[in-house]
Amino acid sequence: MSRGRSDGPPKQRVVAYICGVAIFLGFLYVYRGSIFGSQNGSSSALEYGSKSLKRLGASYLGADDDSDNKQVDSSSRIGQGDGEDDIVPKSFPVCDDSHSELIPCLDRHLIYQMRLKLDLSLMEHYERHCPPPERRFNCLIPPPAGYKVPIKWPQSRDEVWKVNIPHTHLAHEKSDQNWMIVKGEKIVFPGGGTHFHYGADKYIASIANMLNFSQHNLNNEGRLRTVLDVGCGVASFGAYLLSSDIIAMSLAPNDVHQNQIQFALERGIPAYLGVLGTKRLPYPSRSFELAHCSRCRIDWLQRDGILLLELDRLLRPGGYFAYSSPEAYAQDEEDRRIWREMSALVGRMCWRIAAKKDQTVIWQKPLTNECYMEREPGTRPPLCQSDEDPDAVWGVNMEACITPYSDHDNRVKGSGLAPWPMRLTTPPPRLADFGYSNEIFEKDTELWQGRVENYWNLVGPKMSPNAVRNVMDMKANMGSFAAALRGKDVWVMNVVPRDGPNTLKLVYDRGLIGSIHDWCEAYSTYPRTYDLLHAWSVISDIEKRGCSPVDLLIEMDRLLRPTGFIFIRDKQHVIDLVKKYLTALHWEAVATADAGSDSDQDANEVVFVVQKKLWLTTESFRNTE
Repeated sequence: MSRGRSDGPPKQRVVAYICGVAIFLGFLYVYRGSIFGSQNGSSSALEYGSKSLKRLGASYLGADDDSDNKQVDSSSRIGQGDGEDDIVPKSFPVCDDSHSELIPCLDRHLIYQMRLKLDLSLMEHYERHCPPPERRFNCLIPPPAGYKVPIKWPQSRDEVWKVNIPHTHLAHEKSDQNWMIVKGEKIVFPGGGTHFHYGADKYIASIANMLNFSQHNLNNEGRLRTVLDVGCGVASFGAYLLSSDIIAMSLAPNDVHQNQIQFALERGIPAYLGVLGTKRLPYPSRSFELAHCSRCRIDWLQRDGILLLELDRLLRPGGYFAYSSPEAYAQDEEDRRIWREMSALVGRMCWRIAAKKDQTVIWQKPLTNECYMEREPGTRPPLCQSDEDPDAVWGVNMEACITPYSDHDNRVKGSGLAPWPMRLTTPPPRLADFGYSNEIFEKDTELWQGRVENYWNLVGPKMSPNAVRNVMDMKANMGSFAAALRGKDVWVMNVVPRDGPNTLKLVYDRGLIGSIHDWCEAYSTYPRTYDLLHAWSVISDIEKRGCSPVDLLIEMDRLLRPTGFIFIRDKQHVIDLVKKYLTALHWEAVATADAGSDSDQDANEVVFVVQKKLWLTTESFRNTE
């Protein structure tokens, strides 16, 4: 009894204190809502986050409870007509500034925290390892301090804002190779590389000359269109190929040269974060006319030549591998040993030397299976088993075997593709793999031509002529959306979802590029790398699989540059869902249209266009002043 009397006043003080804190937090929430909940009519206006919001985002990063799962579950129910509007947030937490370059499935910190047992010698630590649901970053990625709207193409090929990618170590590390130079507020790219210090354009011309291509042009009258550049650096090789009507997939891991792919995409050059490790690259067989490696620091002899055999899988019949490395010309004993062993390996793979000069050797893959059939029994590497699908790539281990040609390719002695640009609209031979007729292909091409015209008419003056360079089609099907953009100065990453028809080989046969992906996971790219996303039924597709549409919206926000656009083509309930989250995502509605006029098949689809606002945290804003 006496204890009860003595404890009374402190309890009252504690209750009063808790009530006071609750009132303060409630006021803070309302104040935040007044900042973030308001829609700004100008797409170029800045919005500012608060330090308290940033801390809230940081607390989400290490959350141990199931609050993220609750948000996922409730958000999945929204849009189904249950009327739970009160659970839609006015704002999402903002990730800590240290996560402004977060790539969720290529996060080195996650690997350490989860104590994943990976073989570093096989580059497994550079492959995709996605966080489980309870460790996902359900917060918006802030731009770096002082972020500016990127420089527009074609000027961006040669210079970018330093504040957008505030990493200058490559300029110092590669100063003798002319990768990049810091000049005031900008980073400038002279076009150099490890083996082409004097410019990628001269190096490209020398490769064309080595192959005796007409007019010293590497595109070989449109017969060489798609290129894979392995270990691409800042992608100057791919940048200078574009003027020859050649498109390269510039590939590099998030390794010691950590921001090379980020620089490439900031420049407006097609690029992808990936590594030749243990898994197949996310591209179908027979996708590229040329593979290229300029001092890419890859041990091609390891594991029975498995990495070289992955390139072989990706090369078309008669495709080339241009290899610039000391092994091709140096005279010390180790280099000579590597050259002898590599020459023996590619010989057993039936590659022949097409040209060799100075620092570079160019091998050519055979046109038919004839050489494979003539090898001695037991020759290694063996041919892959006939029941193995060379186009299955998502999470599939590489095999140390040669992928033989299909009966069609063996019979026609090549891929049978029209030269570029005719191949863009010519029905590709591999249509038959899906049971598609030429008429289906032609109708699809015509349909998307009309749809893209309607999209641009919808956006109108909101999109300036040079506002868009990097485009992603999140569900590319046969690539007809990208084909319809042929007349615009853009490139398109055509993404084919892993759970649908593997039509990516049709995309490559049209002279376009892309990758396989699972939209229940984060994409392998840096934040703020695309100007435009096209999402045709992607949200409703992942919703059917039980994945969170809200997680996907947050991922789309990560991919999109500030002031960038999203064209969402989906069911009405999906559009309603997106509209509920506009304020929280700092997106602005631009236009809405009924898609029924495009096609009788899509009478129940709606087109919704949004634009991402440029917003900064308080700390970032202070640094701009």
